Amino acid sequence: MQPWRNPNIISFDRCVADFHAGRDTPRDFLERCLDVIDKRDKTVRAFVTLNIKGARKAADAATKRYKAGKPLSMVDGCPVAIKDIIATADMPTQMNSPAFKDWQSGQDAACVAALRKGGAVIIGKSVTTEFAIGFSGPTTNPFDATRTPGGSSSGTAASVGAGMVPVGLGTQTQASTLRPASFCGAVGYKPSLGQLHLAGVHPLSATCDHLGVIGATLGDVWRTASQISLGIGSPGRRFLQGAGAQVPAAVKPRKLIRLYTRGWTEIDDATKTQFELAIDALAQSGVEIASRHNNAAVAALEDQLMADVDDALDIVAYELRWPFEDYIARFGKKIGERLHGLVKRANEMTPADYERLLDTRSAMRRLWRDTLTALDADGYVTLASSGPAIKGFEYTGNRTFLIYGSWLGLPAFSLPLLQTQGLPFGLQLIGLPDEDGALAGVANGVMRALGAERNC
Repeated sequence: MQPWRNPNIISFDRCVADFHAGRDTPRDFLERCLDVIDKRDKTVRAFVTLNIKGARKAADAATKRYKAGKPLSMVDGCPVAIKDIIATADMPTQMNSPAFKDWQSGQDAACVAALRKGGAVIIGKSVTTEFAIGFSGPTTNPFDATRTPGGSSSGTAASVGAGMVPVGLGTQTQASTLRPASFCGAVGYKPSLGQLHLAGVHPLSATCDHLGVIGATLGDVWRTASQISLGIGSPGRRFLQGAGAQVPAAVKPRKLIRLYTRGWTEIDDATKTQFELAIDALAQSGVEIASRHNNAAVAALEDQLMADVDDALDIVAYELRWPFEDYIARFGKKIGERLHGLVKRANEMTPADYERLLDTRSAMRRLWRDTLTALDADGYVTLASSGPAIKGFEYTGNRTFLIYGSWLGLPAFSLPLLQTQGLPFGLQLIGLPDEDGALAGVANGVMRALGAERNC
């Protein structure tokens, strides 16, 4: 197979050595980002708000620290896009909602505070779908302006894919970090549930919401996630496994479990072919591939996943009643139709229904772990979207391949390796809860095994 190569990417991770050596500076790096924004954002429309003056001030301060040999952290001087459901003290947080036009929290979300503490350059707020679940914003795909960038972290993924920034923050409740990363040719990382602090991020579902990171390379993503973890922590949680400036060392997996799931019936032949080529290349490199076709335990897991996965949206609906019942009462039709429908769905459920949903999910988490452990495998492999970005903007893409990781709170990566029609899409790796560092090492190894060192 020929791995996807994004001609646009701009990597902070690969410039840090030049900052230390004096061959480059954070201010010059920022200006290159701003130049791309100036040239491309009129079409891509990734940003809602930019704070160029504040970004230049932060980049100048970082430049002085590198010249003095005293950078604050592994992200000092790194330009970062912030999804517009994540609070920032210096810019509005509008959630792509008419009800929150120009609304400003007056403080940074925990993740933004951790990045600023480390000297990161907060460049602007990126477009989201309404409250990260409703109608789309104006962002287009950086490789075809007639196609969706995916949602809900639309602007973050498009800004990275277009080479406007090296990294940005997104969120995922069902598919909202990995799907846009897949469509936009970027690396996406959805950590284990609760691994990265969510305070100051507008809530949807307390047991399905994840902070996500989208970056030009695996290194950019890992630096950013590590700084958030080490800089602020997450209540009651250990720090990110393997956190640090370097991605965990590449580990070529001994065995991966291939998942088909319901999504396999929803993709075209070109997408299937690309995925098969990747699986064949992994097998030829010495990776054993287990699947429902050669292992009864995998078949049983997939059957159960497909039987129960629709519970995921019911959990989200039940948990988003606050604050959306209040929003609907106060703002009426300013709140989109999908949210009205989800609140109605939730109000038709009983506490007993919700407890059944939680019990089913707990059983699925045990089965997921038991299957991986019994087969002594290093992770699960599947697609990160149902192929490349689709035409149009009303629909941001199928979530079938991605919902399992969000529903079960599992770490997952979208790796920009596959392509059809000259458009990228991702290979997804999924692991075990809180073993994010181990999965990052496997992701590093898979990318190298498939000849995509440029994205590591």
